[in-house]
Amino acid sequence: MKFIVGKKIEMTQIYREDGTVIPVTAVLAMPNVITQVKSVSSKDGYDAVQVGFGVAKKTGKALSGHLKGLIPVKAVKEFKVKKEDTESLKRGDTITVAVFAEGDEVKVSGTSKGKGFQGVVKRHGFHGSPKTHGHKDQLRMPGSIGAGGVQRVFKGKKMAGQMGNEQVTISGLKVISIDEVNNILYIKGAVPGARNGLVYICTETVDEKQEEVATTEATESAEASNVEASVEEVKSE
Repeated sequence: MKFIVGKKIEMTQIYREDGTVIPVTAVLAMPNVITQVKSVSSKDGYDAVQVGFGVAKKTGKALSGHLKGLIPVKAVKEFKVKKEDTESLKRGDTITVAVFAEGDEVKVSGTSKGKGFQGVVKRHGFHGSPKTHGHKDQLRMPGSIGAGGVQRVFKGKKMAGQMGNEQVTISGLKVISIDEVNNILYIKGAVPGARNGLVYICTETVDEKQEEVATTEATESAEASNVEASVEEVKSE
């Protein structure tokens, strides 16, 4: 498994020799320092690699003790990996964009842009009410938020509220180009967050894809069985 922490720079374009244009996001993948390697056999109880990124002028006592013998970093991020991935890594190693290759399929996590307090039309895509026939000030209203007999609003009800400023993960993105000199990754398409926002990049494992496919198939089969059961009930009536 390949992973790195970077900073989103901007979106740009890359022109291929055949004339095609590929929209890409440039990510400055600052060199990451491995601050800790965790394993199942140790007191941690699971396999993971903790990396530090950025250079800090000052660090707290707790982080300073954790980084003893290493350069001071701004923050740390942990990636869960398999046991075989940790065997070749040790504390103090540096991870750069060189670990990736063109064509690698990655998933990118970041904090989405904050939109502030928004209504249901922008936040959830509600269509709103008709603009004529006496609706007047109900054009962008949410409508009913529940039955009167229940006397409460169910959790998860789509309503107006804070939009954005939350962690978002996008899968299935591809590495188009790598600039090892400037430590820049060019990833096809858009990645979450604003400029200069931190993004966490890692390759997708085969197990994750198989698990996602299995979950989708199980959901589809359950829905199909429910439909068949409903049809049989209607026929029996």
